[in-house]
Amino acid sequence: MNDHKKLEEMTKSLLVEIGEDPSREGLIKTPQRVAKAWEFFSQGYTANIDDIVNDAIFEEDCSEMVVVRDIEFFSMCEHHMIPFFGRCHVGYLPDKKVIGLSKLPRIVDVYSRRLQLQERLTGQIAETVQEILEPVGVGVVMEGRHLCMQMRGVEKQNSFATTSAMLGQFRKSAETRAEFLSIISMRQF
Repeated sequence: MNDHKKLEEMTKSLLVEIGEDPSREGLIKTPQRVAKAWEFFSQGYTANIDDIVNDAIFEEDCSEMVVVRDIEFFSMCEHHMIPFFGRCHVGYLPDKKVIGLSKLPRIVDVYSRRLQLQERLTGQIAETVQEILEPVGVGVVMEGRHLCMQMRGVEKQNSFATTSAMLGQFRKSAETRAEFLSIISMRQF
């Protein structure tokens, strides 16, 4: 686990380095708040997938696609330590096993709450679902807004990145992939 006091001290040093006074009224508790925030942002490093899944895998004679879409996520860009956030869509073709639907967003959270690249994050989610369920195929699509592109650098406010990871039948079959992409683009009810 993180050393809370060390994170506080590092934050105080950062405040001084950028020309601020950590003892002024608005900043007095900032080091504690930042330390607590970073403990939350980085909890994916200590999370255990087996504990997250928690025996929520069920034998089921189901062979049709299962999709959980519009899973909200946030992460921190490993290049600038600035947030990126958006939506994640996860689908799989079961092979006699299904997972509790709430576990898919929890898997997204585990990998999101680390310093990340969206490309790696997408692959990690797909590979984990593949390992846990051994399905016929897995598809993951992520759409993210990156503050490192919006706040600095190219400063493009309306840009977003889309990444995908297709495993098994989702990679091999254009028809399966098209069905998944069609489902995730449907309007919400």
